[in-house]
Amino acid sequence: MRLMFRRASFLWIAVLTCQLALAAVLKSQESHPLYALCGAYPPELEALKKVFEVTKDKGFTLTKVEGVEYWRGTYAGKDLIFIRTGVSLVNAAFQLQFALDHFPITHVLFAGVAGGIDPSLHVGDVVIPERWAYHSEAAYLNDDGKGGYVLPDYLKAEYPNFGMIFPADVHVTLDGTLQKMPTFPADPALLATAKKAISHFSAPKKAGRVVTVSVGGTGVAGTVFLDNAPYREWVFRVWKARCLDMESTALAQVAYANHKPVLIVRGLSDLAGGQAGKNPIDSNEDSVSEIAARVLRAVIDQLK
Repeated sequence: MRLMFRRASFLWIAVLTCQLALAAVLKSQESHPLYALCGAYPPELEALKKVFEVTKDKGFTLTKVEGVEYWRGTYAGKDLIFIRTGVSLVNAAFQLQFALDHFPITHVLFAGVAGGIDPSLHVGDVVIPERWAYHSEAAYLNDDGKGGYVLPDYLKAEYPNFGMIFPADVHVTLDGTLQKMPTFPADPALLATAKKAISHFSAPKKAGRVVTVSVGGTGVAGTVFLDNAPYREWVFRVWKARCLDMESTALAQVAYANHKPVLIVRGLSDLAGGQAGKNPIDSNEDSVSEIAARVLRAVIDQLK
């Protein structure tokens, strides 16, 4: 009996110790958040590193995990880690989840380029959407020979189609419950911080005009580099999308699944096919990535 009591006491103490340790870790994360600053490809990541002065001389350190590089350090008293997500949805989702599994990241932020969908926007403008949708989660269907399309029984067309393309919402499992997710939200507190930040932000000029920086609306993403005017018009009509890129919704989904606040800043490097002639992303990606990174820095400056 005495031995059993001793074992029970030891087990209780071990459990209590683990609970106290976990509480200490959670409290430490609350008081010392680690902000993941993400870019998809070199122009975006180099702009982030330039704007936040990510160098060894500034106290940043380079860590490699299974060959993946991460720069970690502090800026304005905030702990930051810089992550290259790679281009497109699968890369972005995998690399963010990989980072979340290896570092005590508390917030996910992104700055990079996108194609402009809202016809009121121009190259160089910056948008910070409050929600993100997939535009290319869809069924591709045969026509029925009568001007329509043959829909499988499972598919209930909830959105206007683009020819054979019938978009659909994704379903995700969170905390054991399957949920239909038309969009994934940006974090309300970070959105509020972004609104405060841009009220003090000195916007630069691009092509002779002062760029606009706005918070709100919908962004969309998919495994498509879009450079097609009719599809662009359809995306705006269906989602009232402000911008379109290849990573953001996947990042927002992974953040949502991991209960991490997320905010995504996108500068417009092109108009996703709305321009006349050749798409200008190649001549704009460096300068617009830097504009987006500067907006994100303004957000970081406002964080308490």
